[in-house]
Amino acid sequence: MQTYLHGRDLIGDLDFSKEEVETVLDVAFDLKRKRALNEPHPILRDKTLAMLFFFSSTRTRGSFEAGMAQLGGHAAFIDSDTTQIAHGDTAKEIGEIFGRYFDGIAIRQCDWKFGNAYINEVAKYSRAPILNMQCDIYHPFQCLADLMTIFEKKGRDLRKKKIVVSWAYAASYLKPISVPQSLILQMPRFGMDVTLAYPPEFKLMPDIVAQAQAQAKKFGTAFEIVADKNGMEKAFKDADVIYAKSWGPLLTTDDKNEGKKIQDSYKHWITDEAKMKLAKPDAIYMHPLPADRNIEVTDDVIDGAQSVVYDEAENRLHAQKAVMALTMS
Repeated sequence: MQTYLHGRDLIGDLDFSKEEVETVLDVAFDLKRKRALNEPHPILRDKTLAMLFFFSSTRTRGSFEAGMAQLGGHAAFIDSDTTQIAHGDTAKEIGEIFGRYFDGIAIRQCDWKFGNAYINEVAKYSRAPILNMQCDIYHPFQCLADLMTIFEKKGRDLRKKKIVVSWAYAASYLKPISVPQSLILQMPRFGMDVTLAYPPEFKLMPDIVAQAQAQAKKFGTAFEIVADKNGMEKAFKDADVIYAKSWGPLLTTDDKNEGKKIQDSYKHWITDEAKMKLAKPDAIYMHPLPADRNIEVTDDVIDGAQSVVYDEAENRLHAQKAVMALTMS
């Protein structure tokens, strides 16, 4: 058990080793038990976290802010629009100054080809640990919560369990590719066979896919890509976990109008009861939320017995508390 994570950054999913992720989840389950029993756990009393948002949030802001309060500390919500960042504050200055004010800095910056670089630049100059609340490449805290939820529903031994990471149509904005990329990096380390499915224009970053394939080889798991205009049904077959969500065709085009046109040509990529029946009878449906209801997924699925989306959302709180406790204490 690797327990010394004090001062560590969590920016990319592979920043923590498999053993360190196991430690995080052990702590997360303990903190979840403590909250269920109403046991005080002020591990971070008098500690402060800066939460710097360049993009709006529901679950991420709520879970980090509630988590810091439950750990006895304080989280400061900072909207980038209300700072001097637009008027000259650089990533270096944010790192240097916030690193002195706060005991941790959490950042959400999802701008394509910029967000991850910005977070790493802040980390370069910060004396406090940096926590990635989502960037253009990774969403590590969502992935930790997802893994925790799969453990709860499928047990700790996930060998030969099949997870489908599938694109799905959404009518709203072109979403980041960070969630599927985090999933394909992390899940092979815990024995899961990964099937990544998307229409041809929605491929992920080649270096991330290569890293995921390397993880699958290292841990002896399967890794399959279904890049087919009508591949959703094929991918769902015999799955234990269905994780279907939308992301933008960012590797195909940077143009939002062109991207929307491409996206709108795949409206049949919706998770419905017919597709769920292709998976195993006890398969679970996962989504990080928010979902475009009856466009990305039908009400019957997201509100049905196989859906675990609310347990998944709750586990954001516990997983994030575990990382904060381990890195900021």
